[in-house]
Amino acid sequence: MKELNIGFLQQHNTADTINNIERLCDGVRDLAKRGAELIVLQELHNSLYFCQVEDVNNFDLAEPIPGPSTDIYGRLAKELGVVIVTSLFERRAAGLYHNTAVVFEKDGSIAGKYRKMHIPDDPAYYEKFYFTPGDIGFHPIDTSVGRLGVLVCWDQWYPEAARLMALQGAEILIYPTAIGYESSDTLEEQQRQRMAWQTVMRGHAVANGVPVVAVNRVGHEPDPSHQTNGIQFWGTSFVCGPQGEIHYEASTDEEESIIVSIDMERAEQVRRWWPFLRDRRIENYSDINRRFID
Repeated sequence: MKELNIGFLQQHNTADTINNIERLCDGVRDLAKRGAELIVLQELHNSLYFCQVEDVNNFDLAEPIPGPSTDIYGRLAKELGVVIVTSLFERRAAGLYHNTAVVFEKDGSIAGKYRKMHIPDDPAYYEKFYFTPGDIGFHPIDTSVGRLGVLVCWDQWYPEAARLMALQGAEILIYPTAIGYESSDTLEEQQRQRMAWQTVMRGHAVANGVPVVAVNRVGHEPDPSHQTNGIQFWGTSFVCGPQGEIHYEASTDEEESIIVSIDMERAEQVRRWWPFLRDRRIENYSDINRRFID
């Protein structure tokens, strides 16, 4: 077996970005001390989820890549000898910003990055105001712990993104996330949404024969505009195997620091039993490039 110890932090953020980063760094150090080799952080982990409102002042949170945060997390990766998956608000140029995952190798170098491709625009999730859709495509990032298919949050709902990563040899799919409940929905509807979120990603694991790691934030963050009751992030960070089997599921309301050991060679066996890639009828899939078939 090729065991990989995957660590993640499910964290509640505050308006104090310095404190958020300090707590993250402390958490990463603790995970590394406990044996984590790959550590995954949640979406936009340095700050509050600022996309609840459209406010041009929030662009001040963005920074270049490389920049101050990549210096911090790069040094941390090198200090601890671990691979870290981060999620940053990238300032590419004035008026051009991305929601970008950056992966650090054990030596502190940037192994690669992924710019979020699917950008939502819903009440309290006004991401199109802030983020330009990614323009570097869906490409896995090679690291010393494996080839990582890193995607971000809203990408979770799209089987095409997961498939394209798998077709290029991704050994694991990773989703930094920030998603939660709308307070006006019924409890039943809230649970339907949370379970749909997990189910679709478990489906990506099954359809592609790879493990999946999804790391969500937790806790309540108020709406600065007071037009809504804010977001109650639903946590539920989880790791599942290539048959969708749950290895660990975090709570809905508590911070957690978890290490999950995955047999990375199991995917090879699962794909032999269920050779979905072999049986794809690619000659008949051309219409997938159309928005809708009238």
